[in-house]
Amino acid sequence: MTRALTRLVWAGFCAATLFAAPMALAQNYPTRPITLLVPYAAGGGNDVMARIAADKMSRTLGQQIVVENRGGAGGTIATRDAARAAPDGYTLVIGGTGTLAVDPTLYKDPSYDPRKDFAPIGLIAKSALVILVNPALPVYSVADLIALAKKEPGQLNYASAGVGSGMHLGTVYFASEAGIDMTHIPYKGTGPALIDLVGGHVSIYFSSMPSAIGLVKDGKVRALAVTDSKRSPLFPDLPTVAESGLPGYEAVLHYGIVAPAGTPRPIVEKLNAALREAVTSPDLKEKIAADGAEPLASTPEEYAADIDREETKWSAIVKKSGAKTE
Repeated sequence: MTRALTRLVWAGFCAATLFAAPMALAQNYPTRPITLLVPYAAGGGNDVMARIAADKMSRTLGQQIVVENRGGAGGTIATRDAARAAPDGYTLVIGGTGTLAVDPTLYKDPSYDPRKDFAPIGLIAKSALVILVNPALPVYSVADLIALAKKEPGQLNYASAGVGSGMHLGTVYFASEAGIDMTHIPYKGTGPALIDLVGGHVSIYFSSMPSAIGLVKDGKVRALAVTDSKRSPLFPDLPTVAESGLPGYEAVLHYGIVAPAGTPRPIVEKLNAALREAVTSPDLKEKIAADGAEPLASTPEEYAADIDREETKWSAIVKKSGAKTE
């Protein structure tokens, strides 16, 4: 055998080996528990989505998916840790609007790039907000709210769950589209914000669905509209903001799962198949709907495109808000 032919045979053997290695890895994967990081404290929307998906996926994959809450720095700590983890399919992280679309602009150096540092697995769900006002405020529709804000520029105040939260930026987006000026009052979470809304210390709050249901039912707050492009089954009589005079307005939070960049494609596909099976199952759909969210099954490519669109949209809104965190 000539030297040239030997080199050619060796090159072919190496290429075949490189191709076969990920396939073999995927066939055996997973052989031990998988860690799914949640970049926030327990109890929030990201945590709920993670636990619902993890339970179902664990049964499909035959290995437990352990949910680990690792909060801090607006979700950037756990997200950064996931980006730096070994790309072997054993460390995943919940990717949300906050960490993948807002934080890269909100924070001076989040230490990760949402487009380059992750291998998207797939979407889980999206969740809209509902616009709430204190009953003493003389507004009964989005049109009323916009008219009052224009009549009294800067006088109406709105609460948020913190600077850069979905509630804050959803309101900034609303005010920008409506051409109004309102005063922002940030709180450390939804609970304190809603307490002051009910007490009349603030006038407006763009709330998550589960937190709003009981308060609206008891008449402690008034609901004006939902921020999705279509009406919510939890509030079927409420119009969307787009229906109410701001065509094209949509402010929803997206939840998905991502792995470190470089995770072998066969593993990504195996995880995506398990996630899609979970998201499309009747019991998971029911659980997600009970929290006011809508299941979203996707391919890895569709989720990558979603991350790109969401970051483009929300980074512009962060800049418009003037918010910046070290």
